[in-house]
Formats: sequence, C-alpha cells, structure tokens
Amino acid sequence: MRKFLSALFKKISEMLEKEEPTTEIHGQEEPEESVRLTNIKEEKNSKQEDGKQDTEDSKELLRSLILPQQIPPKGPARDIMNLMDSPFLALSKNRKKPIVYESQDGTRKTIVSCHSNHYIASIYDWDIIVFVAGKIQETLNNMTDIPPRTIIIPRHEILKALHKHNVNTQQKELEKSLHRLKRTAIDTTICNEDGRYKSDFGFIDSWEYTERKDKKEMKITLSQWLYDLICTKGALLKVDNDYFELTSGLKKFLYRTARKCVGYQESWEISLKTLYEKSGSEQEFRNFKSDLKAAVFDDDLPEYTVKWVIKGKQTSIIFRRRLKTDEIDRLIEEFELTNAMEKLSHHHSSN
Repeated sequence: MRKFLSALFKKISEMLEKEEPTTEIHGQEEPEESVRLTNIKEEKNSKQEDGKQDTEDSKELLRSLILPQQIPPKGPARDIMNLMDSPFLALSKNRKKPIVYESQDGTRKTIVSCHSNHYIASIYDWDIIVFVAGKIQETLNNMTDIPPRTIIIPRHEILKALHKHNVNTQQKELEKSLHRLKRTAIDTTICNEDGRYKSDFGFIDSWEYTERKDKKEMKITLSQWLYDLICTKGALLKVDNDYFELTSGLKKFLYRTARKCVGYQESWEISLKTLYEKSGSEQEFRNFKSDLKAAVFDDDLPEYTVKWVIKGKQTSIIFRRRLKTDEIDRLIEEFELTNAMEKLSHHHSSN
C-alpha cells in the first residue's frame, strides 16, 4: 500500500507542479503601473483558484483509485454476529451433504442438514435474512414497537435491496431460496444452551407470496430461534451494500468472517486450516486452498483487503480494513504540506 500511495502522490505532484503558460508581449509599450498591478493581482488570484482546483482534482483522483467501491448504502442491511464465523450455510447452491462443525475448544457445535430431495440453505439464500434483519433493526432503532416475527415486504423492495434486477427470473430464485431456508434443519449449541430446540427447526417457519392487481408482496415468518438471535441487543452488524454484488460464495464467506472478526483492529490473522474448518466447505482441502488463493489474488472484498502469508510451514490469511475517506484526506494533507515545504526550500535555495 505504501508503494501504491507513493506512486499516486508522485503522479499528483506532477499535476500540481505544472507551470502556468506565459504570454509574451512584443511590440507594445509596458502598461501603466496601476494597470500592471491590477493584472498581477488578477493573475495571482487566478493561480490560487487553479491551485485549489488542482488540489480538489487530486483528492478526487485518490479517492476514486483507492476507494472505488465506497458507495453510500442504498438501504439497511444487517448480519447476525453469532452466525458470521460458523458454518451454518453451504458455500454452493446444491449441497445435500450435512455440515458438521465443532470449534477447537468444543464450545460451539453445529449440525446443518436438509430434508430429502432438497438442498441446504446456501450463503446466497442468506441475503434474504440479512435484509430482513435490517428491517427488524429499523423497528428496534425507532423504538416504536416490538418487531414482529412475521415480516411483510413489497416484492420490488426486497428484489432491489438484494440487487436482483430481472424480476421474472429473480422471483423464481427468491422462492427457491425461501424453500431452502425453511427446509434446512439445524441442531446447535449456539443460543440453545438449555436444549429447547431440536434438529427440526430451521431459519424460517413459513413464507408466502401474494400477487394481486395492486399488490405483490412477500410474507416471511422467522423461526423463533432466529428471531431471538436477531432481537438480542448488540447482535447485528452493518453489512456493506456492495456485499450483495459478490457472486462468489467463498468471497461472501470471507467478507462475513472479516466483518465479524476484524472489529476495530487494523488487521486480523487466521490460519488457513482454521479458516477451512470455519467455512464448512465440502471441497477437499487442496481445492479449497486453490480457490482461496484466487480470491485473495482478486482482493475485491468490500471494506477489507486480504493477504496470503506463509510463515515457515504455516499459511495464514490476514484481513485488513481498507483506508477510509478521512484517512485518505489526512494522507493528502501530509503530502500537500511536504510538497509546499519542498517548494519553499527550493525557492530559498535558488535565491
């Protein structure tokens, strides 16, 4: 990143140091003193304005190159912190093999399975829950009422929020996702310490789609377990709007893991083996490693950069938060100050 910023600053420095074109006057008498002073003042003001514009252009250049995906979110989106770094979801859309996971300390156990002739709910299907959790958070923030377990949402609103643009095709995909969310069975120790739930509860209890002449809406009833998780104070984390643009299940998993585990740290490191276990992937380890390398090379996750690190015989993945706009501005100000001091030093030395 340091080399990248240095190269950018050098480019911007060249932009700022462009000399103003001079105009020579031949065959004319020197203007009167008052006119000459006025011209000098106007020229100085013009250069100041041009300098300000160059600076603003430089800042925009930096922001556009370093923060290409920083787009204001179009709507609320929240994920459930307790489920973000544990394998509750398939990374592919057609998994039938159960997910069996136990944390290294033995405190978190999860078995996820599907009903016969169906697939396990995937990380793509989970986008619906992320959207619904955001709607519930809105109610909680407004303190107007206890949020209902059954949410009614206009179809166009949910499709737009999930970045689904082909209505006819995406309507069918939406229904398939809801089928899988309902028919996925979960047995876990997470928020189930007293054993109230058995393996026959899923993510949602039911769903309906109503289409009339003046109304097209989805009705989704969350399972009690999931509803309790969402409504727990401090249980939800904001999700970047660009998360919905990710088309890779592995990249969605990497973003959710980083979002949960990096927190307020500048970076967070995890071994490749542990990351593989947390993914719940049904791939062989070597295939998972190959796909992960490709994802790290792309390095296009919202909010976070990903780095592949080898220390001796151990391979790790390091997640870092991307630079925010205020950090960019601070670096630009430091660059401008250094540039000004160099120009001043050059001016004194030339005199």
